[in-house]
Amino acid sequence: MSFGYDRLKQTGDKEARKKTNNQWFETQDSIGYWEDFSKQKIIYPNMTKYMPFYLDNKVFYTNQKCFIITGSNISFLTAFLNSSLFKFCFRDSFPELQGGTRELSKIFFDKIPVLQVSEMVNRNFENIVLDLQNKKQNNSSTKQLEMEIDNLIFDLYKLTQAERKEIGFIEIQ
Repeated sequence: MSFGYDRLKQTGDKEARKKTNNQWFETQDSIGYWEDFSKQKIIYPNMTKYMPFYLDNKVFYTNQKCFIITGSNISFLTAFLNSSLFKFCFRDSFPELQGGTRELSKIFFDKIPVLQVSEMVNRNFENIVLDLQNKKQNNSSTKQLEMEIDNLIFDLYKLTQAERKEIGFIEIQ
């Protein structure tokens, strides 16, 4: 109570918190997307040196340091965002901050064209992506699987051999 009752009131009056029906210890704003945390989603950090995108099918919750993406064909999108094609074409679309980190805010993703794929293609990517993530968790070698994903992405985007060679294999860094 030493904080001051007037500052805890939620009346919207001057020196008080904004008007809500909540108690002083509850979240001020309703979070309309709270159910999205229970869906399959992509989790990625706000700022990173690496370009890691994690396919979550275990209902993880994040804090304010991470973003989530929900929707359809999330498995394919995870593979695409971790692919050499994405890193080659769009790494410079994200501002570089001090120490070589990049800011992965939503506003920078809005301009990136992503192929629409069928549910069957998405399911094929789901198995591969989850296998890759499992291997990474167990500190197993993943380069072969990452290259397989790259080739599948290259095939979907109908890249020529010259384009594939130009892009090459870009490790997550």
